Amino acid sequence: MAPLDIEALKARLRATKAIGVFTKLSLKNKVDDLMQQFTEHYRGKKPPLAELRQSYDLLMMKVLTLLQDGDPPLATAVVSSREAIWAVLTDEMKFAALMA
Repeated sequence: MAPLDIEALKARLRATKAIGVFTKLSLKNKVDDLMQQFTEHYRGKKPPLAELRQSYDLLMMKVLTLLQDGDPPLATAVVSSREAIWAVLTDEMKFAALMA
């Protein structure tokens, strides 16, 4: 399966019935926190990339755990998109375009 772009993934996560509303809000807050950490990283502050990778992997595992039974096709899409999304986040120019 081809990786989803970030916008397509966000749309599918919003639409899935496998994750409840309050859990989606909690996930959104965790994503926002991670994006803020990347912003700080690119401003020359901590955290280091290795720490960001750990946070990213934990967030992805949480999403996969929530999706695996209720929306297996989306779980598969997340798995296939995982490294492509990481590549965008770790490319300063692509990250800046994503945040624009």
